[in-house]
Amino acid sequence: MRLQVSAKLEYGIDDAADVLVQIETASLPGQTVSKARFDPGETSHIHRIAAEDGVGTRVWLHCTEKLVCNFDAVVDIDRPVPEISSLKQDKVHQLPHEAVRYLMSSRYCPADEFHSFAGAEFGHLSGGKAVVAMSDWIKANFIYTPGSSGPGTTAVDTFVTRRGICRDFAHVMISLARAAAIPARMVSCYGPRVEPPDFHAVAQVWLEGEWHLVDPTGMATPDEIAIIGVGRDAADIAFLTSYGWVNLIDQKVEVTTV
Repeated sequence: MRLQVSAKLEYGIDDAADVLVQIETASLPGQTVSKARFDPGETSHIHRIAAEDGVGTRVWLHCTEKLVCNFDAVVDIDRPVPEISSLKQDKVHQLPHEAVRYLMSSRYCPADEFHSFAGAEFGHLSGGKAVVAMSDWIKANFIYTPGSSGPGTTAVDTFVTRRGICRDFAHVMISLARAAAIPARMVSCYGPRVEPPDFHAVAQVWLEGEWHLVDPTGMATPDEIAIIGVGRDAADIAFLTSYGWVNLIDQKVEVTTV
């Protein structure tokens, strides 16, 4: 699948701010980026650094008064999409270093608080069958409600209220998987069917030695997801992190199939 991706950030800045931006699609196996254009706007400093796990890049900017940042690209997606329910769970003691950190609780995904529920609800399943059951359970029991959560909302908060947005659904999915000893991480991405159009968040689970995409909102499938970056939870994949006061003026994301 070929996607045309466009993103614009416009923020006011009270004085001056150092800003870390991550909105560019990553070049990965199964995902080819072409015709990419990143325009940082007016900035006195620009410096690219590797993002988490070497997936994608972040850009440091130093801005005064205003941040106006644009990104456009064409992304061809041709990743294998196996039937996830058929995949087996790796034995914990055989997990490689790149997967182990994603077994642990993190800021927004306190997986240790989900052990009892995960065992009671999904303990009779393992591997991909457990992952599918978890994702289906979230879809059936949670309501997608813009504005129902905030920057501090954790997977436990979402589990209690049973409503949230994509990041909240992904946090619960990740927490349940980790509680079942399946490494899971968060993915920031673009998707053509995300409604309302915005930066999207899904999960990746480690099964049979590889990462596999799962979207518990049901708005995106692995063959149409353009990955931006990965991390333990929303704290690691933020499209904008500011050190200084910034105020939203406009933000726009457009993703279309070509």
